[in-house]
Amino acid sequence: MYSKAVFVAALFAGVSAIWPLPASQQAGTTALRLSHGFTITLSPGIQPVPQDLSEAVGQTKSHLFKDGLGRLVVGRGSGDVAAYNESKTLSELTLSLASGSSVLSITKEAQKPLEARDEAYNLTVPSDGSPATITATSTLGLYRGLTTFQQLWYTYEDTIYTLDTPLEIVDKPAYPYRGLLLDTARNYFPVADLLRTFDAMSLVKLNQFHWHVVDSQSFPLIVPGYEELAKYGAYAPDMVYTPADVENIVSYAGARGIDVMVEIDTPGHTAIIAEAHPDFVACPFSTPWASYANEPPAGQLRLANETVAKWTAGLFTELSKMFPSSIISTGGDEINVPCYSDDEQTQLELNSTKRTFNDALDTFTSYTHGALAAAGKTPAVWEEQVLDYNLTLTNNTLVLVWISSDDVAAVAEKGFKIIHAASDYFYLDCGAGEWIGADPTGNSWCDPFKTWQKSYTFDPTANLTAAQAELIMGGQDNLWTEQSGSSNLDSIVWPRAASPSELFWSGPGGNVSTALPRLHDVSFRLRQRGVQSISLQPLWCALRPNACDLTS
Repeated sequence: MYSKAVFVAALFAGVSAIWPLPASQQAGTTALRLSHGFTITLSPGIQPVPQDLSEAVGQTKSHLFKDGLGRLVVGRGSGDVAAYNESKTLSELTLSLASGSSVLSITKEAQKPLEARDEAYNLTVPSDGSPATITATSTLGLYRGLTTFQQLWYTYEDTIYTLDTPLEIVDKPAYPYRGLLLDTARNYFPVADLLRTFDAMSLVKLNQFHWHVVDSQSFPLIVPGYEELAKYGAYAPDMVYTPADVENIVSYAGARGIDVMVEIDTPGHTAIIAEAHPDFVACPFSTPWASYANEPPAGQLRLANETVAKWTAGLFTELSKMFPSSIISTGGDEINVPCYSDDEQTQLELNSTKRTFNDALDTFTSYTHGALAAAGKTPAVWEEQVLDYNLTLTNNTLVLVWISSDDVAAVAEKGFKIIHAASDYFYLDCGAGEWIGADPTGNSWCDPFKTWQKSYTFDPTANLTAAQAELIMGGQDNLWTEQSGSSNLDSIVWPRAASPSELFWSGPGGNVSTALPRLHDVSFRLRQRGVQSISLQPLWCALRPNACDLTS
């Protein structure tokens, strides 16, 4: 893992707003213009050229000439004219893979198992107008380099320029997992919302989309062989994700260096399945719902029933065919014991076989995880599966810690690989007030609002030994959507989700004061690309870096 402290001084000698911070950067102060005839060429060793790499080259050129972002200073770059009028012009960027590198698509590289992903790259931009270069050992590394290259440039009038040459960057991520969770079950999001989110994620080098696609409220995913779940569980016939939609979503994300990990939470959070299979669900839609679930409606799969367990395992087998990711989440959080205690059929199953609730959950999980193992997938679970129950989980199981960051050490003590997702740092929905009705004085359970500064200051290895620190795979922001939809998706997520992207790419130890001007730049550039990222401060402040700091 890298520490920002080693290279932070060099980074801020220049004025570029690269996000996330590179592992190493040496920047000069010479201006350089981008030629209107600028081209990106691939070295002869990149053969055959993957289609998504070719598309990435075209997208980069489009962003360079269409972003039109003025530098965030008073005058928006008017004071740079004298510098760039006398500068050289860059006409070419060359992409090369190191000798012996395999030529796979960006998508294939992004979908590799976590610790096999290669995102490293070197970027060189001379000041004399000679070609810039990006070298890597994978097409995914080349893609990350292209993303950084895009962030170097600003526009004033008809000139595209940078002020930071000569530039040398050597870069790779501190952690292999840098994600964003989106819940599309509480409220439905059209495919276009997901694709736009992937565009934004790619700009800040987020590489994992955790798709919490279904929950107790709705089942919008059409799964071959299980079509009845969406037929009866989707909010409306047009509020579904078809297999063709999934293929498009996975492909679009992959071409942007993003893997899609789907989650079907089991055995809890499954009330909606009762609409298609009422006999499969305990306490379906029971009231008062607060006695049987964390939120309405109540209902959980009858985990003690072998038919239900095998049926659920078959569902994960079909999911494995739809999603090429090496990881699939079976969830496992917020299982409500009273629901099963009051369910006559579940109690009959347990008593007749002389099993405990934990025994039944262990057997149920062995079916679902067995199906994933047979498909070559790695299971991911929420922390309760490790901390609250005595389950037989394989040692490659990924554990998402969500209840509290204080629980990380306990998971690490059990030897599981960890993904940070704690509500006290990484929940984007916190602080919006109570959404439950008939509770006029209520607040969100995870108050207060989680600022970008909060997640930025997180220490991924706090209270861990050196050996336990190796279990940290990275982390993610989470958007649970009880109060979110298409109308406010961008504004809730961006630019806050850029904060953990830098935390888990560059490593901890960043300074919020020096990060803020760069995060302004991210937000403004996202808006230039059609993502409605919010303002972090008044424009007066954004144009005068650090002038609005409390210590200024």
